[in-house]
Amino acid sequence: MLNALGVFTTVVVGVMVGVEFSVAVVINRILGSLPDDSALRGRAYGGRMLGAVMPVWYISSLVLVAIWAIAGWRQDGTGLVVTAGGLLIVSVIMSVLLLVPINNRGKTWTPENRPADWKEQMNRWDRFHYGRVAVIIAAFALLAAALA
Repeated sequence: MLNALGVFTTVVVGVMVGVEFSVAVVINRILGSLPDDSALRGRAYGGRMLGAVMPVWYISSLVLVAIWAIAGWRQDGTGLVVTAGGLLIVSVIMSVLLLVPINNRGKTWTPENRPADWKEQMNRWDRFHYGRVAVIIAAFALLAAALA
């Protein structure tokens, strides 16, 4: 049962990592190559859609990791799971303090109401997002190692 929990948790976190990695290296680059209005509209829509889904995914991942760590407390690899949980906590803190405030502004922008520095704000969000992606990739790697 513990092994199944570990596999399920690793898959859930891994798919989340894949989505966030895709946003960082594929989606935002595609949107960035579009004309201003299209890029702005695409990022605003993405901010609304993923802004609704990702908080649930991050918290669910963290809860699954916590359950795995508690259930397997005396098992090999628990230290890796606990460390991965710590990294997921860091990613949630990064999200709340750095990314969500920018996203909350950006998801309401239209060509008519966008601020003059909207591209700079999106670039700042991207930089913070790269850092968060690195953190959750490390957490995923630790979870995968804990399974081995």
